[in-house]
Amino acid sequence: MDSAGIARFEAGRDRLASLAYRLLGSAADAEDAVQDAYLRWQAADRTLIEVPEAWLTKVVTNLCLDRLRSAQARHERAAGDWLPEPLLDGDPMLGPAETFEQRESVSLAVLTVMERLSPVERAAYVLREAFAYKHSEIAEILGISTSASQQHVHRARRRVADERRGGEPVDVASARRIVEEFLTAAMSGRTDRLVEMLTSDVTAVSDGAGMAHRLLRYETPERVSVYVRAGFKSTPAKHKQAGGTPALHIVQLNGSPAVVAVVGDHVVGAVTFDLADGKVAALRGIANKTRLARLNTAWRQHEPGTPVIAAW
Repeated sequence: MDSAGIARFEAGRDRLASLAYRLLGSAADAEDAVQDAYLRWQAADRTLIEVPEAWLTKVVTNLCLDRLRSAQARHERAAGDWLPEPLLDGDPMLGPAETFEQRESVSLAVLTVMERLSPVERAAYVLREAFAYKHSEIAEILGISTSASQQHVHRARRRVADERRGGEPVDVASARRIVEEFLTAAMSGRTDRLVEMLTSDVTAVSDGAGMAHRLLRYETPERVSVYVRAGFKSTPAKHKQAGGTPALHIVQLNGSPAVVAVVGDHVVGAVTFDLADGKVAALRGIANKTRLARLNTAWRQHEPGTPVIAAW
């Protein structure tokens, strides 16, 4: 491929990756989709492509739809084995964040809810909310009518509004204060204080420290508080599994507060928080190495600052 063609593609790579990540919820899958799009761009007769950005958007969107519709993806996600992959704030794959809709579309709360949308609903929602495409443009990308695009986006918006727990906008300082208080309660053994800090409809999901075959799910403040207390209890077995004594940092992942456990410069686990009315509405515990791969790469290029707990 000529240098101009390569440059044209690379100029839009981050935008395409952020689109694919929103559609797939996985950085590795998003990178694969963008690479597949590059191969198609390389093989295409580009003299026939009038608007490269539109052509590439359509290719990436449909590659992602193929992945979402694949038998393997349907099985994994239907079986409840899927969690969105957390990304450190500032990662270019998070894409545009100028508007509330753009920030919300990449939050872990919304990415989780979008799993319950059909692939076409998910694509229409992302193209409209995150990238401000017109319904006529979405229709052309997805091969549907304009009215169908409007209906898909309407249904997706309604479902996101109805089903998401927490994830409301909270300034970074306030979010950090809530998480610090939560950590203090979790590590003190005071489950009564933990219960006070949880919403009545709180949920928690964990990949079982990367060892469970299925995601572990907890509901009700009492059950979640027990899970949290056990999860944040420091033990020699956890240190052995982590490869050392972790430091705990409070950071922003996908625009939401999170605690990451770090040994040296390696992230070994993350707990993300969705907040509502000053309380914790949802937690996700992630320790699977695959789900933490891109976060680890970003962490090694990150200035983490002082940990909230130096040796856990």
